[in-house]
Amino acid sequence: MRARAALIVLVLGPSLLLARPRAAGAEEPPKTPAALPARTAQVVLEGKQVKLTVAFRDVVDAEIAKKLSSGLPTVIVLRGYVFRESGGEPIALTAKSCRVVYDLWDEIFRIQLTQPGGQVDAVAVNIEGVLRHCAEARKLPLMERAQMRDDVRYFVAALVEVNPVSQETLDRIKRWVTRPNGSTAIGPGDSLFGSFVGLFVARIGDADRKLSVRTQAFSPPNPPPPEGG
Repeated sequence: MRARAALIVLVLGPSLLLARPRAAGAEEPPKTPAALPARTAQVVLEGKQVKLTVAFRDVVDAEIAKKLSSGLPTVIVLRGYVFRESGGEPIALTAKSCRVVYDLWDEIFRIQLTQPGGQVDAVAVNIEGVLRHCAEARKLPLMERAQMRDDVRYFVAALVEVNPVSQETLDRIKRWVTRPNGSTAIGPGDSLFGSFVGLFVARIGDADRKLSVRTQAFSPPNPPPPEGG
């Protein structure tokens, strides 16, 4: 167990410092999505889909890493809301949920991953493997390119939660990302699941840990030229 604890510290490295909570009253909570801390992300076009790659490993601090190795289930949930840089309500939502259980007998992490496209099972032999599966989004479907305007810039406001209290929220996220039509567009009544302040401004006791960031603003990725053009 001491060796495993040492490995956790080595793997997480500087993220331990990044993950320390700020002192109460150290700064005002963000009032708009654009005011969230910025984080560099990659946005690419594959076929008709705009896809997002971003890391959020700093949501796993030393305490969360210890829980991951306890044998009890740990859930890490990402929600990414697409906003116009000019303001307004979100126009699309993508999500990813990762349920991790450390198998004390086989000494491996068993992972159940739910994201657009369905649900898959995976295993990891160490915390680094868990972070790759569960604390990064790699080419996560964001929205269809046809739904973006060429003359508008966008950004993604991301909310990451570890062990959200509400099972209802987890169930709704799962239903959202596994819908048959696969669309991420948000329509009336699809805010999922509340106002910006209710979602992104930290509340005590609603999750073991929360992380809220925004990507850089970006223009819609150019579609590929027509064949033979």
